[in-house]
Amino acid sequence: MQDDSARRIPQMIASVIAAEIGATPAQVGAAVDLLDEGATVPFVARYRKEATGGLDDTQLRTLADRLAYLREMETRRAAILSSIEEQGKMTDVLRASLLKAATKAELEDIYLPYKPKRRTRAMIARENGLGPLAEAILADRVADPAVLAAAYVTEAVPDVKSALEGVRDIVAEGLAENADLLGRLRSHMKQVAKLVAKVVDGKAQEGAKFSDYFDHSEAWATAPSHRVLAMLRGRNEGVLTLDLEIDADAPKGDSPAERACGAALGTATQGPGDRWLREAAAWAWRVKIRTSLTLDLMGEMRERAEEEAIRVFARNLKDLLLAAPAGGKATMGLDPGIRTGVKVAVVDATGKVLATDTVYPFQPKNDLRGAQVALAQLIGKHKVQLIAIGNGTASRETEKMVADLLAVLPGTEKPVKVIVSEAGASVYSASELAAREFPDLDVSLRGAVSIARRLQDPLAELVKIEPKSIGVGQYQHDVDQHRLGRSLEAVVEDAVNAVGVDLNTASAPLLARVSGVGPSLADAIVAHRDQNGPFRTRRDLLKVARLGPKAFEQAAGFLRIPDGAEPLDASSVHPEAYDVARRIVAACGRDIRSLMGDAAALKQVDPRAFVDARFGLPTVKDILAELEKPGRDPRPSFRTATFTEGVNEISDLKPGMMLEGTVTNVAAFGAFVDIGVHQDGLVHVSQLADRFVKDPHEVVKAGDVVKVRVVEVDAARKRIGLTMRSDSGQAREQARERGPSAPKGQPPRGPMSSAPKAGGGGNAFADALKGKFNR
Repeated sequence: MQDDSARRIPQMIASVIAAEIGATPAQVGAAVDLLDEGATVPFVARYRKEATGGLDDTQLRTLADRLAYLREMETRRAAILSSIEEQGKMTDVLRASLLKAATKAELEDIYLPYKPKRRTRAMIARENGLGPLAEAILADRVADPAVLAAAYVTEAVPDVKSALEGVRDIVAEGLAENADLLGRLRSHMKQVAKLVAKVVDGKAQEGAKFSDYFDHSEAWATAPSHRVLAMLRGRNEGVLTLDLEIDADAPKGDSPAERACGAALGTATQGPGDRWLREAAAWAWRVKIRTSLTLDLMGEMRERAEEEAIRVFARNLKDLLLAAPAGGKATMGLDPGIRTGVKVAVVDATGKVLATDTVYPFQPKNDLRGAQVALAQLIGKHKVQLIAIGNGTASRETEKMVADLLAVLPGTEKPVKVIVSEAGASVYSASELAAREFPDLDVSLRGAVSIARRLQDPLAELVKIEPKSIGVGQYQHDVDQHRLGRSLEAVVEDAVNAVGVDLNTASAPLLARVSGVGPSLADAIVAHRDQNGPFRTRRDLLKVARLGPKAFEQAAGFLRIPDGAEPLDASSVHPEAYDVARRIVAACGRDIRSLMGDAAALKQVDPRAFVDARFGLPTVKDILAELEKPGRDPRPSFRTATFTEGVNEISDLKPGMMLEGTVTNVAAFGAFVDIGVHQDGLVHVSQLADRFVKDPHEVVKAGDVVKVRVVEVDAARKRIGLTMRSDSGQAREQARERGPSAPKGQPPRGPMSSAPKAGGGGNAFADALKGKFNR
């Protein structure tokens, strides 16, 4: 029977995953086979559409995560089945329950009575001969338990009270190991539980940053990620206590949970036995079961909050990695600083460092004129087309210095200045990778190089930095670091392979993210390139040491050779499908180089005519699309925000100002926007559009350039309220909030108002700000 169940398990897994990702079990099975054979998610998503029925990278990532969970559960299920078999306690009903369990929690609930455990109070009671007394009380509800207990007083059980306490322990353990009861109680708690936070006595001043949670209560089921993580951090820092409040308004001893425990013992009468058992059941709930289930639900809540935080981080990272590249232009990178000076680096169109310097336009040297002269000389000498200015300390002062310089530079073709996020630049500067890349360059100057390069190509530069250091996460240090790292690595891999990599110019860190390559092969590719010169064809990769056919299969389609001997090497057409591409070219009667990019000619081709036993319609359509736009970059075209002149500090802001800014971070509660005053402003989710917005990512993503209006400014707490709603949309909401009976002229409620908003939003803006990202 066990062998039959083992054969069913893979189908069970396929069915479960298929339902979750919107696919069929056959699609899931095919994808699992490919992944188990060593194929990467990008490769399967792009080049094995026929096998998987077109599953995309998002579905495949979810599939891979769930596959790991379900396989772990099947391993655990097998161990539990074996353990119970060895104990000689297996029954057909028990086996069926174990095989039916759909979650790890359900599986463990069923196993609980059979799980080897430390010596418990119930065990001691049984050793003292109280097992028969428990059976007697359960069997005879009319008899008085105290009378029955008198016969069990012994040297080990000195009195009736001790006997009944021992039986209570036995009864409580039985209830705590009742899988059906635990399932119903867990479900009840999820529906009614309230998460309650209180300040620890004497910690109010020390933990002032958690003041919003000093006396806080909200539903467990709907508590948003950022608030849960904030409260958990408050508890970890000893400022807050956290608990789950269950049936707080119910009379003691008669709550729904206590009644459920009593019902599990069949306490239907008012006899002495039933009354005693109901009290024992209520005690079991309060002392044993509630505590255990509370720990379970707290763990589930943390996991849910972490999952959401990781999802937000991953999506923001993807947006940042796939931000528009400024392209191959000579670029000057400026890493602003006051006392330590502004670090300067000039790189050419390929990112090669041409010059570095440090200028001191601010305190204490105040050599503004000398700094501008130095920058002007570098601009002229190296024909600089772009100036990337880090957005850290002294960013706006540095931008003004550059703007004043550009205003007096001769000629009409002047460099374009751009504010660039410098998140992670300092981490990269001090890294072993940076030391190998620039062994003779001062650490402080490496940051300026990174700032320049990340304007040219954000993806190529940001892959050199550990994803967690890029700074687009929500409470990133509070979540499971292994899960976070795994998720972010997957995002980087997907982004790199979606864009494609130039085989002859890519750095080793960028090559390492290509499907099937990894750090070791990336170093080998660069070493081969340095020794033998540029690769002329993709096939030349097979000459690289340790790069075999499997790695070539996984990587080749994502590597580009723009001006190689084989025109198709510049595209995302996989070498395995070159024959299909050539048949298409032959049917058009054209030279391949002249056909590539000719959309009109390619649209006349019927893809069905080129389907064969190996390549189906999806692959043929992909080949046609790639021939139409060979090597196309999925990233948007480059655009930059223009900060308003004269608005440099938070004190310069006034309500009503219209400004342009760049979205730096997106959370569940809104978007943070850099408007050039050293402090990001928040556009709350309710202020992102004139329509209802459930998910801010529907409207904005990290790196977007947006128009915002200042709503409110709290300089003391460094809080800036912004809106992206139109005046008419704002007016309509204010009218709804006032209602038909509100007096005319009533002031509108701004997003920082403490008055509740229509729809139960409450002080949404202030609430969101207390969940400000931990960078």
